[in-house]
Amino acid sequence: MPPVSPTQGMPGSTAVDATTTSGRSVRAVLGAYVALMKPRVIELLLVTTIPAMLLAQRGIPSVWLVLATLLGGTMAAGSANALNCVWDADIDAVMKRTKARPLAKHTVPVRNALIFGIALGVASFAFLWLTTNLLSAVLAVVTILFYVLVYTMVLKRRTAQNIVWGGAAGCMPVVIGWSAVTGTVGWQPLVMFGVIFCWTPPHFWALAMKFKDDYAAVNVPMLPVVATRVEVSRQIVAYSWAMVALSLLLLPATSWIYGVFAVVFGAWFLVFAHRLHNEVRRGQEGNPMKLFHLSNTYLMLVFVALAADAVVGLPTFGLPF
Repeated sequence: MPPVSPTQGMPGSTAVDATTTSGRSVRAVLGAYVALMKPRVIELLLVTTIPAMLLAQRGIPSVWLVLATLLGGTMAAGSANALNCVWDADIDAVMKRTKARPLAKHTVPVRNALIFGIALGVASFAFLWLTTNLLSAVLAVVTILFYVLVYTMVLKRRTAQNIVWGGAAGCMPVVIGWSAVTGTVGWQPLVMFGVIFCWTPPHFWALAMKFKDDYAAVNVPMLPVVATRVEVSRQIVAYSWAMVALSLLLLPATSWIYGVFAVVFGAWFLVFAHRLHNEVRRGQEGNPMKLFHLSNTYLMLVFVALAADAVVGLPTFGLPF
């Protein structure tokens, strides 16, 4: 005789089991759709949005405006990332770094992911227009279209400069945050845009050096795939210097607080970028992932310093620009 379950025949046992299974299923589905949005990428984008808004206000803007901009920006970034996953589903399934993504694991149907991505984009435009202004809403849509149509569909699989120009989409949150506060685009957000633009190649090429074989396996010509390690590290150093130089162009709009930390954090990053290049040039393996993780910390600290400077409200250097 087969063993009898302790709950078999008890009133409500079937309902409980069904509810538990259903609950797990709903959580799994919701988790898969959230994963399509690449929340860890969005976190980094939001870290730059808030300081841009604080600098635009030279203080603390309306809490509602900040929350609305962050929510609208999250939907816009989630839309771009979900549509990126749809187009890249074939290579994501092959690459070790991305094979756990929802479309690669078939936990979300491609059609549903496409609808989800488009719906998020439409919702972000409508929400930002209603809660901030039309300029911010339009900039969000332009960002989505650029990331999907230009970077994902054209540049990524065709040129080693893919992440350089495609990275422009990741620079837009500072411009959107600024425009949400002021209704315009000034020189300050353009400089912040430039900082993130030059930060992207060292950040992403360091990661691509680690996962070079992944990109080679799917014929994506990331720079570490098509160039020597010495050339990659040389370009990382060049972009790192440009990034730090651009960060100092914000001095006219800030005080000594930002100035000191921008110099210290910039020097810190340059030391590690040069160290990687020197190690590679000597024929050593180097540690690109250390620079990758440091790049995240650098960007966060520089923008936190920018936010602190804006909130404290000390007189700015006020240099002509």
